[in-house]
Amino acid sequence: MKSTLYSLGIFLLGSSFLFQACQKKELDLAPVTSISEADAFGTPEKILGQINGLYNQLSDASYFGGRHLVFNEQRGDEFSQNDGNNSTGANVWNQSISGSGDFVNAVWTAAYRTINSANIIIEQLNKQNILSEEVKNNYEAEAKFIRAFAYFSLVQTYAKPYNQDPQSLALPLRLQAETSGGNNDLAFSTVAQVYDQIIQDLDAAEQGLPIAYSSPVLNASRAHQASAIALKTRVYLTQAAYDKVIQEATKLVSSQAPFQYNGKGITHNLEADVSTLFSGTYLGNEAIFSIPFLIASEAPGQQAALAYNYLSPVIYLNENGIAANPVFASPNSHDSRKALITNANGQQLLRKFPHNGAPYTDYIPLIRYAEVLLNYAEAAAQKNDLTTALALLNAVRHRADPDFTFNSGVDNQAAIIETIFAEKRIEFLGEGFRTPELFRKVLPLPAKQGNAGTAPQILPTAKNYVWPIPSGELAYNKLAPR
Repeated sequence: MKSTLYSLGIFLLGSSFLFQACQKKELDLAPVTSISEADAFGTPEKILGQINGLYNQLSDASYFGGRHLVFNEQRGDEFSQNDGNNSTGANVWNQSISGSGDFVNAVWTAAYRTINSANIIIEQLNKQNILSEEVKNNYEAEAKFIRAFAYFSLVQTYAKPYNQDPQSLALPLRLQAETSGGNNDLAFSTVAQVYDQIIQDLDAAEQGLPIAYSSPVLNASRAHQASAIALKTRVYLTQAAYDKVIQEATKLVSSQAPFQYNGKGITHNLEADVSTLFSGTYLGNEAIFSIPFLIASEAPGQQAALAYNYLSPVIYLNENGIAANPVFASPNSHDSRKALITNANGQQLLRKFPHNGAPYTDYIPLIRYAEVLLNYAEAAAQKNDLTTALALLNAVRHRADPDFTFNSGVDNQAAIIETIFAEKRIEFLGEGFRTPELFRKVLPLPAKQGNAGTAPQILPTAKNYVWPIPSGELAYNKLAPR
């Protein structure tokens, strides 16, 4: 391990990205490896190749291509662990991972590699004049969206929660392109400063991103205007900035049911059948931002694949987690999400990602319209607008069970907030939400048991509540806090 920048001197942006392989007719790009700066950005086609390579950084198998989402589930309490091997994340599940751990370093590396890739693109776009202003602004907005997404994942993983201590030191804000090793020393910014940069990037992205692209696959897998707005609802909810959540959500959610967003050339709403989100075309209106895997050469390796982790199974549903909710556990439940759980050898397994065998070609949903509705619902409830909160909550529940009526848990502000929180646990089970959701509320990481042993409760004041700064950063950044 060389440094936070990890050999970023070569133009790692040009690795063959999923768009290059699955959309040959639309992009028709040759992969780029280590080439000169002038050559890498010498033509419109090569610049587009760099944009595609940027998304490839985000979809790294150690990152949002699979493992980072699994880590966020392993640290929470929805799953128990079968395998005691640390290569499958047993030390993540039992909360014993250290700063020298491979996973702690791998996620940090993947995130900062993605950030530097975005920085290189932003810098290079401002040096050339071969693109129209519209296309240039589009690409720069995509780079800022991805940079914001990466920083948000970092600050949620390695820093104290915003609502615990926004002035604590968090991360180094690397906003300049680095094409050689050596510029490693950078003071850490505070949690609040990192969030400010995330919002600044997302505001800029919203202004520069197109409303829609030319095809469903691009709309699902490439950042567009709704992607930036939807991510802002998540960021602001994490900061408990409820007025801001509502302000952003109302850009995407109509004032009355059926709730939806209509932009020029694109619609976002809940899909009628939840099962199509995971075993259908993956390109429906609910997909706001996803990572697609269509061919074997792009699919994640076995240990990173969500299907492998959930169905092999490395991790199985904790009977004391959300799996105990009547939606899943009651024999009288008619909720269609119940079908996303299967029983095998006495264990309950999550089957949202059904391709349990190479190639692991399930799309990975990173932002869905259902989340926007539930983020809006919680913010409305926090502002005591219980009518709006219940209407949005019902929209999500009724998609899965049209005849369901909440007979309890919605009769006062505190109750409906908890019911919405539980609905998110149900709706996004296995999608990497559990640990960040606990962190934003500064709740303990609950104790749990599995075939791999027992994981203790971790209080917010504990040193290992969030992941430590990686040993690689400490070794090469003299300004990193010790």
